[in-house]
Amino acid sequence: LVKYPKNYLSTAALNTMINYWNLKTKLNFTTDPCTQNATWAPENANPRIACECTGNTCHVTHLKIYALDISGEIPKELFELKELMDLNLGQNVLSGPIPAEIGQLSNMQYLSLGINNLTGPVPSELGNLTKLISLSFSSNNLHGPLPNELGNLTSLQQLYIDSSGVSGPIPLKLSNLRSLQILWASDNLFTGKLPEFFGTFTDLKDLRLQGTMLEGPIPSSYGALTKLDNLRIGDLSREDSSLDFLKNLISLSILSLRNCRVTGQLPEQLGTFSNLRVLDLSFNKLIGQIPNSFQDIASLEYLYLGSNNLRGELPPNIISPKLVALDVSFNSISGDIPQNSAKVGLSMNVVGTSINANSLLDGKASGMLHCLLGNTKCSNKLPATSFSIKCGGTNQVSASGIRFEDDSETLGAASIYTNSDYQWAVSNTGNFISNPNGPQYVAETGSQITETLESELYKTARISPSSLRYYGLGLKNGKYSIELHFAEIQMDDSQSWKGLGRRFFDVYIQGERVLQDFNIQSEAGGSKRALVKTFDANVTNTIMDIHFFWAGRGTCCIPFQSTYGPLVSAIHVSQVSDGVGSSNRDKKHVGRLVGITVGCAAGLVIISSVFYLWWTKHTPVHKRIQTDSPRKG
Repeated sequence: LVKYPKNYLSTAALNTMINYWNLKTKLNFTTDPCTQNATWAPENANPRIACECTGNTCHVTHLKIYALDISGEIPKELFELKELMDLNLGQNVLSGPIPAEIGQLSNMQYLSLGINNLTGPVPSELGNLTKLISLSFSSNNLHGPLPNELGNLTSLQQLYIDSSGVSGPIPLKLSNLRSLQILWASDNLFTGKLPEFFGTFTDLKDLRLQGTMLEGPIPSSYGALTKLDNLRIGDLSREDSSLDFLKNLISLSILSLRNCRVTGQLPEQLGTFSNLRVLDLSFNKLIGQIPNSFQDIASLEYLYLGSNNLRGELPPNIISPKLVALDVSFNSISGDIPQNSAKVGLSMNVVGTSINANSLLDGKASGMLHCLLGNTKCSNKLPATSFSIKCGGTNQVSASGIRFEDDSETLGAASIYTNSDYQWAVSNTGNFISNPNGPQYVAETGSQITETLESELYKTARISPSSLRYYGLGLKNGKYSIELHFAEIQMDDSQSWKGLGRRFFDVYIQGERVLQDFNIQSEAGGSKRALVKTFDANVTNTIMDIHFFWAGRGTCCIPFQSTYGPLVSAIHVSQVSDGVGSSNRDKKHVGRLVGITVGCAAGLVIISSVFYLWWTKHTPVHKRIQTDSPRKG
């Protein structure tokens, strides 16, 4: 390496790090590192080294080594660069702890350690960096609580700690962070109630708290967050919440309070939110009618109100010019489909309602819908005893002769589709907000899938950002075996940062949760490895309901934006004889699990000549997902 002049401080430390991270080919200095107009100094350079000079003395103030797959622990030489103001080591595979010595870099304003493999606790010494404006240690494998000392960072405007691994109560000392504008804290095992003091962060524009163990209610103090543009709270436990706090949050463009135990009626005031693009209030306990004022939200693109207790008629002009998706499924809503429902690009899900869907669905699909609601028989032939689906792909026949049927139909952000003989149906709700132009509910790979003789079966899969449901229709009542086929084909096992993603989702069969925080990659022993989970369940009403549900857990953006939520490759359901359970059948499947559901079959209910599914769940209240029209009261 070049021997630098003595007036450059900490050049030895810089040399050591370049060697340690094998960056000599990218930072092969032929002149001094702080030379004017160096190619590695511009803001868009990567790696980047930038300096500030006073007279003959220069200090390294900016260091960026971003998404270059540097590995190993953070070297101690880094902390000799005392004048660092901006350090970006994001999207690498750094391991080991965040060193306590990081607290010595007292001039730091921007610190990014996100998307790495860092472990251990969050060091309290981070609280010494009182000039910090932005701090990120999201998507790591840290553990333990957030240190109280983070409350010293009173200049902090951006805090990204989602999927970091931290847990426990959110410290009251964080109430000092009054300058926060962005707070991402989803997918952590936080406990206790939603902090009341978040309502004092009046500069907050973006708040995300999904997939935690936090308890409601949503504090009324959040009504003071009038600058909020993006609010995503989800998966709250224990106490119910109301929407009263929303009254003055008129700057919102994205509002998601999915699965938050929200009660009461939909506020009329939401109709005045002129910037609102996404409204997701699904999987709650809302009552009353959809306000007519919702017809006035001209900016609205996605409206999700499914799985509530709503009633009354669908407002006739609910489909605004920009609306892309409308989900009102599993509510006691009636009326006709609006006349402009056929506009290009619009998808609707009205399953589990009394809405007349004849103008929306063709004869086959309409017949399926009524079958699902129990209004007519599911088939005019003998009841079926099996069905098999190639999720997200075309027809395939397995080596054992099972014919997996085509499920390659394009789904929208609120869709339902039935196969041609009414034997099964699939519905999807949810949109990938951060990546609307990404994969549309189907994942594909050209790689071989191991641990199976049926590699082609796993090369495509259905994916969903929220709720994906398959229904078996017209089945003969009795006991069934359900085989769910999985292979992680979006995330990989590489030694790159792209191999650090984690996918979690839940699975319900006949309304009972059989898998919670299910991680395909972990259970299969890696990506692109086949995995079959087998369960038993009873059919008493001719319908089998298999529900894949995202509860806010897992990383969001590895290896690309919006990589999360349910993924399933294939489904095979077949009736079994009395006394023959899944444990007595083929043992060759990888990771086979038997889940027996007892006493969970739903009864059919007739309401205004339309039947729809609903059931009582026996899971704890704080983990209950109201997959259909929830119990009244």
